[in-house]
Amino acid sequence: MATTLRDAFSVTRFSFWAGALLSSLVSSLLYIVTAHSIEGDAEARFVNHAKHAQSVISVRLKSYTDLLRAAGSMLQSTDIMTHRRFHEFVRGLELPRNYPAVDSMNFAAYVREADRLAFMDDLREEMQGHFGKGVQMDISPPGIRPDYLLIAYFEPDPKNPALYGIDLAMNRYFSKQLMDARDNGTLYAAGTPILPLSSPNNIYLGMRTPVYHFGLPLDTVEERRAAYVGSLGIAFNMPKLLHGVIDEIPISGMRMTLYDIGPGTDTHGRDTSGRALALFDSRGSASDPAPALDSGDDVFTTTLPLNFNGRPWKTVYSVRKSALYTEFDSYYPKLMMAFGFLGSILLYALLHTLTSSRRAALALAQEMTSELRESQSKLQLSHQKLRRLADHAYQIKEMERKRIAREIHDDLGQSLLALRIEAELLAGRTRGTHSHLHKRARATLLQIDTTIKSVRQIINDLRPTVLDLGLSAAVEWQVNQFQRRTGIQCEIQDDHGEIALADHCATAFFRILQESLTNIVRHANATRVKVELRLNGGWLSLTVRDNGCGLPPGGRNKYGSFGLVGIEERIVILGGTCAVFSEPDGGTTVMVSAPVIGGPEPAFSQQQEHSSGSAVI
Repeated sequence: MATTLRDAFSVTRFSFWAGALLSSLVSSLLYIVTAHSIEGDAEARFVNHAKHAQSVISVRLKSYTDLLRAAGSMLQSTDIMTHRRFHEFVRGLELPRNYPAVDSMNFAAYVREADRLAFMDDLREEMQGHFGKGVQMDISPPGIRPDYLLIAYFEPDPKNPALYGIDLAMNRYFSKQLMDARDNGTLYAAGTPILPLSSPNNIYLGMRTPVYHFGLPLDTVEERRAAYVGSLGIAFNMPKLLHGVIDEIPISGMRMTLYDIGPGTDTHGRDTSGRALALFDSRGSASDPAPALDSGDDVFTTTLPLNFNGRPWKTVYSVRKSALYTEFDSYYPKLMMAFGFLGSILLYALLHTLTSSRRAALALAQEMTSELRESQSKLQLSHQKLRRLADHAYQIKEMERKRIAREIHDDLGQSLLALRIEAELLAGRTRGTHSHLHKRARATLLQIDTTIKSVRQIINDLRPTVLDLGLSAAVEWQVNQFQRRTGIQCEIQDDHGEIALADHCATAFFRILQESLTNIVRHANATRVKVELRLNGGWLSLTVRDNGCGLPPGGRNKYGSFGLVGIEERIVILGGTCAVFSEPDGGTTVMVSAPVIGGPEPAFSQQQEHSSGSAVI
């Protein structure tokens, strides 16, 4: 007896430690999975915010490019341009309000050596009205060269007259890029910081576009060189451009570092080919313009490319992981670990108890005969409850389908119709006047029509509106759709016209028809289908026959096949019968019948629909 007690105690102690070890492993696994899930979600949000910031930067750079192109078109559209006209044009742009990062706009005239003296005399005379009599200005840097690219207009009006007459062609790298832009007729985006304006972590960059003489041909390189009159450029401040983007990111402490990775020179005039030039760092300062990038396991980092008018840029975003975690995120993995440990302990204890009680259960088998009979009775009752629950679930599902279909039709359908009317008006008003906009409007109309067709298909998939016209109309519509979609020849026999049915009964018969036709497409290989709908003595019967390959042996009880099971459950819920059999000459027949007069009512009344639907939602 003592030996038996010791053995039992040893087994119990071993089971306890085994259960504790298993529970610890499960809880640790839950902790790791939960922590990784939270981290992955936070990283996904971080990357989405970074991509949004990148798109905002692209949009702002595009607006500055459009500004330069528009200003270049203005200069190119007139034969005579004066400092006053240029001043009025730039003032009308309201740069501080509309383009806050644009610091200045200037025009550099292309001057040959033969025209240098006359050009400088005209420039001095024009600048005397701005700076006063006796203003001194000359070409900077001085020297005799075959041609020059001299700053002639500068806005906003500078205090220093020395800015006029600067020869941009003296920088060999810069001059080559400008001449290439002249020959190609393209906009040039400089990767070189503007040295007089830039300081550590306060970089100014420029964009320039060639300007040609009004009315001259520009089809070849020689024609563009002959018509070339100068270069129009803007200078914009990178911190002003990017700080507004950072302020829109709803993440505290997010860092943005922008690099130019194309050829160029830095603020000291050194060649940057082959290395990245830091243009902006949200954590940089004048004393430390480019601090070391954040790294480590507690930091999220992503690098995104950016195209600046042909120049390759990249932006590095980084943030501490803690900035994206909520207070609940910190406790959730620990909570899951505790839940996993307790749940595993309880489950292990339950399994251990069931295992140890097996022998006792075998000994008490005779005494449990009455309990078994009672259990069978309860099982039957449970089966009935499950069937009622299934009926309730079907009704809820159909109500939700109907509600969603109506909401899509009433809300989304009306919105799409209104949008199509507006697009049609836009297309009509732009016909013949704005061909490009008219083309885009017509394309939008086609897209809206496609969307409307998709919405109609979704509504019909949820609940065909033809069901509101009655079961006969719905059966005819479904069979016609099936024949059109599959090419299978179909025949409908319905001698009774429209039959007045409760909505739940009509829906059940319609779904049975859908499932039967789906089974024919998937398994029957049929070429003809016959559908019969009959009303006889208060019972409605639906028969679907095909000339396919028939049911294989054991096909009704095939594992994982629920189509025929669903048909049987639907018709039994209505208090009817279902028969499925194969014809001797091939083919399958599905016949269902249910009482439609004096039959069972749905699981809940029409007045309960709204409350039940709300509960499901």
